[in-house]
Amino acid sequence: MIRAGALLLALGAAADAPQTLFAAPAEHRLVEGIATDGKVVWLSSVLDRTILVRTSGGLGRFAMPKGTLYPLGLAFDARRDWLWIATDCPELPGIARCDSGALVAVDRKGRLKARLAPAKGFHPGDVSADEGGVFVSDALNGAVYRLAPDARSFRTLIAPGIGRSAQGTARTQDGTRLIVADYGRGIAGVDLASGERALLPLPDGKPLRGVDGLVRVGDRYFTIYNAGSPASLIAFRVTGTGIESEVVLRGAPLTDPTQLVADGKRLLIVADAGWPAAAKGETAPRKGAAIVAFGVP
Repeated sequence: MIRAGALLLALGAAADAPQTLFAAPAEHRLVEGIATDGKVVWLSSVLDRTILVRTSGGLGRFAMPKGTLYPLGLAFDARRDWLWIATDCPELPGIARCDSGALVAVDRKGRLKARLAPAKGFHPGDVSADEGGVFVSDALNGAVYRLAPDARSFRTLIAPGIGRSAQGTARTQDGTRLIVADYGRGIAGVDLASGERALLPLPDGKPLRGVDGLVRVGDRYFTIYNAGSPASLIAFRVTGTGIESEVVLRGAPLTDPTQLVADGKRLLIVADAGWPAAAKGETAPRKGAAIVAFGVP
């Protein structure tokens, strides 16, 4: 749980009231990742290995390419016009274990464009992409990698074992550092030139643990705290040697939130992913995962 006093509580002060944008069809029982190009919204439906595609014309879908694993985190790569997908075999009933996952890219029609891994034992959970490159994080050993410009190899930014469970990533406004949300270690910054990594604690010196997705809007970063109940949307600023944060929203409609993305004017959040039911092996359709839109100044 987030300690009282560890964050600057400013409920409702940093953003408009959230609104449910749409819900995934009930048959898609576990939705994890979300990406957008500002118009199209993509969602990863994990258990049925499907990517949902929401456009102004409605909701479509395509199956993951043959030979790929289960889709988790997503990121849209505007330079290549590709959708990057972190794929793995999550520890859920009915899913066989695998030695390694892979970072996969598809075009807008779902055709496979790339499939690669930086090392054996790679288990990616989240991916980000911007004009400065593509970054993928390992949820099991804390490693973070940067994709080479040719999209064929990786540079290691954080080696395995230094972090614990790397999640969302986002470059700083000046492009010199990558901010990393590590579920077990807290927020860290990596100098993209030197590779130097530094933890970024709260003002009281404690780490902000238990956070998942990460996105930057201007000089602020937004992340999801889902290590306890109620879950929260948290905003923070990097101060150089640490972070200053606030709870923007706590509790409903953030029932079981996972990933979030900015579409230029709003945050879009997977607010009710379905992980508790999936972990119990429940197979009956549930209410569709809610996608919440949250306006930010």
